[in-house]
Amino acid sequence: MNTQTFSHTAFFDETSSSHRFVAELLEKADIRLNGDRPWDLRLNAHGVIDDALARGNLGLGESYMDNAWDADELDNFFYHLLRARLPDQINPQKLVFHHLRTRLLNLQTAKRAFQVGEVHYDLGNEFYAAMLDQRMTYTCGYWKNATNLDEAQEAKLDLICRKLALKPGMRVLDIGCGWGSFMAYAAEHYGVECVGLTISREQAEYGKRLIKSGLPVEFRLQDYRDETEQFDRIVSIGMFEHVGRKNYREFMDVANRCLKEDGLFLLHTIGKNVRGTSPDPWIDKYIFPNGELPALGQVADAAEPLFIVEDVHNFGADYDKTLMAWHANFEANWPYFKEQFSERFYRMWRYYLLSCAGAFRARDIQLWQFVLSKKGVVGGYERVS
Repeated sequence: MNTQTFSHTAFFDETSSSHRFVAELLEKADIRLNGDRPWDLRLNAHGVIDDALARGNLGLGESYMDNAWDADELDNFFYHLLRARLPDQINPQKLVFHHLRTRLLNLQTAKRAFQVGEVHYDLGNEFYAAMLDQRMTYTCGYWKNATNLDEAQEAKLDLICRKLALKPGMRVLDIGCGWGSFMAYAAEHYGVECVGLTISREQAEYGKRLIKSGLPVEFRLQDYRDETEQFDRIVSIGMFEHVGRKNYREFMDVANRCLKEDGLFLLHTIGKNVRGTSPDPWIDKYIFPNGELPALGQVADAAEPLFIVEDVHNFGADYDKTLMAWHANFEANWPYFKEQFSERFYRMWRYYLLSCAGAFRARDIQLWQFVLSKKGVVGGYERVS
């Protein structure tokens, strides 16, 4: 036994039933407790195993934030963990309340809508500018022909414009516009006018710079449910994850109300493979409060009475590359933010980016782009890729 392994064995009892159970479980995913491979889990303190068994990813994530365990390649740890579907074999009893809360309550009401903006998106424009591409696009890039993050994000924006068949003079509504990267790109390259909705004051403030540049874009700090104008095209890129199952139909009602009869609506969203599961408790608490990933059938159910589904495109594997690029930027620029944020925040943000990268790599979660029309495109919709 080498010195490193010996030092870590002090933090758990190899003979305990919980240790034996977890060790055997992890072996199914080719993960070893206190192993020396990059994706192996190394324990630094007591209680990690019992906390993970009791509270699932909430316990695992919080103990990582507290430096109670490590993995050199956290993304690969989660890739192995999720590819083997190990979380499905554990049912933490202490998460029953979380499950019931998300099932029974509407956590995405209009009153709660601004909470995620304040907690997540209002961390500061400088912080996100250091992590994202030059256009500040905080959604999955399209890496089909791209070699870096800037190229991937521009390719994604252009893909959306082409899927919507944008033409000069059209008015476009962007539900959840972020920092306006799509609106700026579409206005500049396709000659359209854009209105963007955001629930982040930081994003709305940033948007004023685009307006000053002379681009025909408008930022509205408001909930999507309050929009009443009609538009030639509607786009929603990475916002549907904040809508919640109890509001999917209302979201589609709003999109239908705001879209002209011959218009197109592109919905870009992360999705999960199985409906009926609860939002990840760690992500809900620390990253995206009140968020929830839809299942494919839930999107279809919500759209069914209102829209024709013209096209569905899944490029979820591209999110792995996007998140790894964001992580590389985050690590490179962390020295500039160390005084502003704590070491616990640093580990929290690494856990967020790398666990999500591993989840997309394992195909545990997906990225879908839907193209929807009200009555169906006459002669059929020509797919763009």
